[in-house]
Amino acid sequence: MKAAVLYAFNEPFKVEDVDLGEPRDGEVRVKLAASGVCHSDRSIQKGILPVAPPIIIGHEGAGVVEAVGRGVTSVKPGDHVVLTWLTSCGLCRDCARARPHLCKRAAQLINSGGRMADGTTRFKASGGDVPHWVGSFADHTIVMEDAVVKIRDDVPLEAAALVGCGVMTGVGAVLNTAKVEPGATVAVFGAGGVGLNCVQAAALAGAEKIIVVDLNPKKLELAKDFGATHVIDASQDDAVAAIQQLTDGGAEYVFEVIGNARLIEQAFNAVRPGGKLVIVGVPAVTETLTFPAAFFPLAEKTVMGSYYGSPRFRYDMPMILDLYMAGKLKLDELISRRLKLEQINEAFDLMEKGEVARSVITY
Repeated sequence: MKAAVLYAFNEPFKVEDVDLGEPRDGEVRVKLAASGVCHSDRSIQKGILPVAPPIIIGHEGAGVVEAVGRGVTSVKPGDHVVLTWLTSCGLCRDCARARPHLCKRAAQLINSGGRMADGTTRFKASGGDVPHWVGSFADHTIVMEDAVVKIRDDVPLEAAALVGCGVMTGVGAVLNTAKVEPGATVAVFGAGGVGLNCVQAAALAGAEKIIVVDLNPKKLELAKDFGATHVIDASQDDAVAAIQQLTDGGAEYVFEVIGNARLIEQAFNAVRPGGKLVIVGVPAVTETLTFPAAFFPLAEKTVMGSYYGSPRFRYDMPMILDLYMAGKLKLDELISRRLKLEQINEAFDLMEKGEVARSVITY
């Protein structure tokens, strides 16, 4: 089988033959059909996120269960599944309150360096044992049982793969975290894959105005197809002033999806009194933010984070796919390019140039 291995930060991926072991207790082996190429993968490649090479990454995948380890009960061979990049124990305070994305076990596994729960690895490549983080940049992978979500068999797996991260993050930020209501005014800073999903979720929620800010005219045109009522080219116009004019003082909900600290501060100024700034993009851990303190008590502005769209994995992901199959959410339109695994470095080049909403690796 094949995988794209990252051997060093800021180096291209190396596509090579690898060996994959069998699933152990509580594990599931999945034959991948497709994997989205996400900005978080680029952040790992650049060393921004704390996942060290050598490693097999890719975390936006869907496929078919090939085998299960002892004790697995939620899926069986032949089931169609979406992969998640967080796992949860199901027993802690946060899991009990329907916040599995905040489970301590999730953080522990992210910090494990790509090793399985027992501290071992499942892949072998030319450089020896190789850890993996989800591993959808391989045609097969092994994950913990709670990192797979069973989905209906009639969903195209190319589309389902996107729900594993970008779609869940954007849709969830609007519907789960912010809980946008009908008639609201919404602004979205960033019209990439996550931003477009914020846009279409805001339209689904019944927002009256949906304003999208970006520097790329092509992405702004695409945002209109996803439900944007107004677009602002920030290279030409003052985005905050334009939003304030369109909304008579600021939007009730403003989403920043890029993860740029200075842009987050700018987005705060676009929030009307009593409104919410929802930070979806992840800045570097060394970044800090500065907001005028008086606006919190005097204008009752709220700043909140949205992690992975505050998901309830086994409810939200199938629900999103049901909406897609009913024609109420766009997923196919998010796919700008379909590539093979051998073209993975090209996929990242296209991302850097801003030419795609999402590239998808198909197997």
